[in-house]
Amino acid sequence: MSQSVTRRQTLAALTAFAGTSVSSPSAMAATAPMAPFTICLNMSTIRGHKLGFVKELETASKAGFRSVEIWVETLQTYLKNGGTTADARKVLADTNIKIENAIGFAPWIIDDESARAKGLDQLKREMEMLAEVGCKRVATPPIGAQTPGSPKIDLYKAAERYRAILELGDKTGVVPQLELWGFSPNLSRLSEVMFVAIESGHPSARVLLDIYHLYKGGSGNVSLPLVGKPAIEVFHVNDYTADFPREKITDADRVFPGDGVAPIRDTLKLIKRTDKPIVVSLEVFNKAYYAQDAQTVTNTAMAKMKAMVAGI
Repeated sequence: MSQSVTRRQTLAALTAFAGTSVSSPSAMAATAPMAPFTICLNMSTIRGHKLGFVKELETASKAGFRSVEIWVETLQTYLKNGGTTADARKVLADTNIKIENAIGFAPWIIDDESARAKGLDQLKREMEMLAEVGCKRVATPPIGAQTPGSPKIDLYKAAERYRAILELGDKTGVVPQLELWGFSPNLSRLSEVMFVAIESGHPSARVLLDIYHLYKGGSGNVSLPLVGKPAIEVFHVNDYTADFPREKITDADRVFPGDGVAPIRDTLKLIKRTDKPIVVSLEVFNKAYYAQDAQTVTNTAMAKMKAMVAGI
């Protein structure tokens, strides 16, 4: 009799344990579908308000953003004014924000060897600073080779130079994201950035694409399925209206997602991954937004971003 009771009690206990483990938070999390996109705010969106590093983060946090792209210059100004990287990490912890990427402008691609060497030194110092605040990526556009009339840089040389900064990334833990600039004589086309990334021969090569720049440079989104999905970790989003032809549209003409005619949702469907969320970061430079209250702009940005990814 006592053995029978013991068996019943044991079976009951095992059944209860099994039920608990299946419904536990960790088990539920393991079966929950992955969100394909991480909503992020590029601080360009409120850069015109001149809030400074701390206030930008606080404003983004109040709007519900948990991920941001900072500007290297803004962090440098904060540190020059007495802040430390430890202070910056505390602000990030207090605001519950992660820095996904940083926007920097070190001239790494130019032909002038002396100026390029200085650019690499600048980038190394910036990477080390970013690593200290927990940022693992930095944008590397074709700065210095982007003005009208700039000579075309040989793509094989560009690939060698990109590999050189990827090797800096190996040392610092901050991966340079090869950025497409649609208005630039260099790296304005999707084919160009993909060639440079692939030809670099480095496993950490990544490309930083943008709805606006794909339009401005004439690439569009048709060829995006040819881009290996691991190559895209951060993707800039924005919109543009039908008021401006491709040849005349400028950075300042970008608007919130959903307020224009850009094929945003179709594009996001093309780059969507099933193994890892892509950081979709709102990058606009709209003076009309800069004239509004910064919190209002940021709150609007969050609402527009949520609507953008809904159901994709």
